[in-house]
Amino acid sequence: MDDLIKQAADVLRNAQHVVCTTGAGVSAESGVSTFRDAETGHWAKFNPEDLASQRGFAANPGLVWRWYMERLYGSTVVARPNPGHDALAQLEKIVSKFTLVTQNVDTLHEQAGSTNVIHLHGNIGHFYCNACRTDYELRDEDRSADTPPLCPVCTGMIRPGVVWFGEQLPTAEINRAWEAAESCDVILVVGTSGVVYPAAHIPFLAKEHGARIIDVNPDHDTIASIADLFLQGPSGEILPQVLATMADGIIS
Repeated sequence: MDDLIKQAADVLRNAQHVVCTTGAGVSAESGVSTFRDAETGHWAKFNPEDLASQRGFAANPGLVWRWYMERLYGSTVVARPNPGHDALAQLEKIVSKFTLVTQNVDTLHEQAGSTNVIHLHGNIGHFYCNACRTDYELRDEDRSADTPPLCPVCTGMIRPGVVWFGEQLPTAEINRAWEAAESCDVILVVGTSGVVYPAAHIPFLAKEHGARIIDVNPDHDTIASIADLFLQGPSGEILPQVLATMADGIIS
């Protein structure tokens, strides 16, 4: 592993543009429940599409609202960036150009100090009207409400600003991610199994355009099979070692 960390540090140190894609594994190290993990206890009896789709929201808006409030205030709000988040924020300061593309709906990357972040699946802390799309600022009483609050503009129901089943990814964000993948020379894949599309296509697109792939994950997955370097382990342990090795190289 020491040799792989050194190789990864050398690749990143000499990169002109690094794109990093992150998934649920990074946030999970901070205690944020993944989408699947959240389907436990009372929620295990529900189909995921009943909790995260326009169909489910229309059929039972109170159920959907209560689930998202539990997700938001059960783990996301109290979570703090872990050493993996911190390392990526530091990496942004070291390399010439850095673009972070995340599937996570929390803001732990920004809290750690990352500035160039593309959220492909939205932000669980952002709310807007499902009818007129006017932004909505959550009130204290909304957190324990049995039903979604109503829009003060059109009386439509308020929803979380995340991408649901059957909805398209935000056009501006996906276009930025594609452009970054096509122009980078290194892509760092962290904490994602590479099975959720279209986000999972980003490393393949980057490789098609000549980028080298560094995969940091606890398990050997789809991306590991095409990676130039596979560093097996939690990002909160591996990435700080890579950053420390990069720093040693710069100093020496």
